[in-house]
Amino acid sequence: MDLAIELAGMKLRNPTMLSSGILGISSSLLNRVYQAGAGCVVTKSIGPVPRNGYSNPCIVEVVGGYINAMGLPNPGVNDFLEELTELNQLNIPTIVSIFGEDETIFAEIAKKVAEKGALGLELNISCPHAEVSTIGQDPEITKRVVKAVKNTVSIPVFVKLTPNVTNIVEIAIAAEKAGADGLTAINTVRAMAIDIYSKIPILSNKYGGLSGPAIKPIAIRCIFEIYENVKIPLIGVGGITCWQDAIEFFLAGASAVQIGTGISYQGLSIFQDICNGIRKYLQSENYSHLSELIGEAHKA
Repeated sequence: MDLAIELAGMKLRNPTMLSSGILGISSSLLNRVYQAGAGCVVTKSIGPVPRNGYSNPCIVEVVGGYINAMGLPNPGVNDFLEELTELNQLNIPTIVSIFGEDETIFAEIAKKVAEKGALGLELNISCPHAEVSTIGQDPEITKRVVKAVKNTVSIPVFVKLTPNVTNIVEIAIAAEKAGADGLTAINTVRAMAIDIYSKIPILSNKYGGLSGPAIKPIAIRCIFEIYENVKIPLIGVGGITCWQDAIEFFLAGASAVQIGTGISYQGLSIFQDICNGIRKYLQSENYSHLSELIGEAHKA
C-alpha cells in the first residue's frame, strides 16, 4: 500500500520524519536516516550564529525517556548552508528547524535556508530549556514571528508548539491566524532530575526537556485538542516507539509523525518498521489510504 502523502504542498514518500534535535545536521548522517526509510528529515535547530550549548551533563535517562538540556548547540546558519547544499545534491527532502531571539532574526535565517533549497521550515519557538520558550508561550509574539517568516519565504512553514503552557490551543490558533501552513506538536516537557547523593540537579542547566514514551499521552491529548480547533495539518511528535503509537497520533488528528527518542530504543530501522506496521493496519482495517484514518477518533 502506498503511504505517500502531501503535507502543506510538500510531497513525501511516507508520513514519518526524523524529529529535530536528535541526530544533528551532518548531511551524511541525515542521508542515512532517509535511506533507512524516513519520509523526510528535520534538522537540528539552526540559529543566527555558532552556539556551543550547555556544558555536560546535558542528558539523563529517566523512567520513560530522557531529560535533555543541550542548549541549542549549532554551527550557525552560514556554516549550515554547506550541509544543506549537500542534502539537496543528495535529493534528501529536508525541513530546516530554525530559532532566533526575535521575528527579524527568524526571518533572516528563513530567507537564507529557503534560498538554499529547504523543502520547508519548522519554527522552534518552544524549546523548554532555552530563551525561545518564551516566544511559544505568548500568542502575540508567536503571531509576529510567523508573520515575519511568512512574509519572507514561499516554502511551507510549520510551527513547533510547546506543551508547557496553560492553553496550547490558544497558541495553535494564533499561529494559524498568522499564516502558518502547519503545526508540530509537541516539543519536550519541562522537567528535571536530582541526584540523591550529591543532592543537586543532575543537568548542568538544572532544567531540561523530557522526551520519550512518558510524554506520549500528553502529545496525543495536545494533537486531539488542536485538531478540533484549526484547519491546517498537524505533525505529531512525542514518545513514538512503534507503529501502534503512530496510528494513535493519526486517529487523534496528525497527518504525519516525527520520531526522535524512539531511535535510541530501536535504531534507524524504526522508520521502516513503523511504515510496514501502518500498511498492515490499514489493510486489516479496510482503509484504502492513510488520509481516511486521520482524525477518526473525533467521530466517537
